[in-house]
Amino acid sequence: MKRYWLALLLVFSAQVMAAERVVSLAPSLSEIVVELGAADLLVGVLDGGERPAALAEVPSVGHYGQLDIERLLSLKPDLILLWPGSVGTAQREQLLRLNIPVYVAEPHSLDQLTRQVQAIAERLGRGEAGQALAEKLRQRLAQLRQRYQRVEPVRVFYQVWNPPLYTVGGGQIISDALKVCGARNVFDDLKLPAPQVNIESVLQRDPELILVGDQAQLEAWKVWPSMAARVRVVPDKGLERPSGQMLEALARLCQVIAPNV
Repeated sequence: MKRYWLALLLVFSAQVMAAERVVSLAPSLSEIVVELGAADLLVGVLDGGERPAALAEVPSVGHYGQLDIERLLSLKPDLILLWPGSVGTAQREQLLRLNIPVYVAEPHSLDQLTRQVQAIAERLGRGEAGQALAEKLRQRLAQLRQRYQRVEPVRVFYQVWNPPLYTVGGGQIISDALKVCGARNVFDDLKLPAPQVNIESVLQRDPELILVGDQAQLEAWKVWPSMAARVRVVPDKGLERPSGQMLEALARLCQVIAPNV
């Protein structure tokens, strides 16, 4: 792991000029580039879900977990934006050996996200746009924190998937988002980004609110009458893409958690 981050540091030091040909290896990073008004710099993206309209014609370099490195090289990028989980360990190592500048983004908090937005902007030569967007995000975040702060947080179980049943761990940015809404992830003691849990452990932790992604997940909880009344649907998947749009997705999450605030 030390060798990995040392290699990244060496790659960063080689980057002097603003990037002109960028490949993004995560939908969230692609969204940040668009939000910075720099979609024209993207020559390739890794697909994973619906693309922003501005990127409809940008060539694909594969899908989540299935990077086509030959295709990436053919696009001659001078900067790669990387979410570590978007490609396997072997391909991450291979990317570092290509001697192409790589920026790794994996924010674990919303404050860290705003800093990374600004850092990406600098690498794209869009420093002023990055400062403006980062400041806008900081102000919105401060507004939400002030509005939804609580002395005693609401205990929340955030369901990512079922079956099997997955949630988010304490170091995941969604856990930080819950805090903004005056809530606490009941599995915030788990270190894995997306740990698998079971119904019994959820019942034991007795959440006041269960957040699910769609109606089918809501229906599945009806076999547990004691919990069914606590379930709320949060269909906005923007929370799972850490980019500027996440703040408005967060505002909608807060309305679900505390509708009367």
